[in-house]
Amino acid sequence: MKVAQLSGSPRANVGKKDAKALRDSGLVPCVLYGQGTQTHFSLPDIKVEKLIFNPDVFKIELDIDGKKANAIIQEIQQNPITDKVVHIDFLELDSKKPVKVALPVRLTGASRGVLAGGRLMQVFRRLRVVGLPADLPEAIIIDITKLRIGQSIRVKDLENDGLAISEAKNAVVVSVKMARGASKAAEAADEEDED
Repeated sequence: MKVAQLSGSPRANVGKKDAKALRDSGLVPCVLYGQGTQTHFSLPDIKVEKLIFNPDVFKIELDIDGKKANAIIQEIQQNPITDKVVHIDFLELDSKKPVKVALPVRLTGASRGVLAGGRLMQVFRRLRVVGLPADLPEAIIIDITKLRIGQSIRVKDLENDGLAISEAKNAVVVSVKMARGASKAAEAADEEDED
C-alpha cells in the first residue's frame, strides 16, 4: 500500500463555529480514532485533496503536534455542490487488527477476446477487502490476457493472499462481451494458432 505523510495541528475547540473558522482559513477538520481516545485536529485542504482525488489508497503517517500514528481514511464528508472536503475521519491502524478497505482494481495484459473485436466490461473499479494492514496491497491486479469473448472473471476466481473480499463470490469483476464488429472467425483462427 502506498504511504503518504501528513502533519496536522490539534484543535483547541470542537464545534460548528470552530469547524467553520478552520474551513474559512483553508484547513479541514479531522478526527483520528480506533485506539482508545479520539484526537481532533486539522490538515491543510491542498494536501488532503491530493490524497482524496486520487485513484490510489494510501496508508497515512500522521504527525499531530509530535504524536505519530499510522492511519487510513475511513470516511470523507464533502460539500454536495462544490465537492470541497469538509471533514475526514481517520482510522488508526493496529498491526494485529484486520481493517476494511476498498482497493482499486487494475487490469493487465491484452485480452484475446478484445483483440478479436470484443468489448471489455469492467464492473468493479474498487473491491472491498478485509485484511491486516501489512497484507494490504496497493491494488488488486487482474491479468485478462486469456479472456475470450463471452468469458468473465468473478470474485471467487481471484487469488486472495491473506485478504477476504467482501463482495459477493459470484459477482463479475471483468468480462468480454460480443461487440457488433467482433468476428467469431478471428477468435477461431486465434484458437488454431494456439493449438
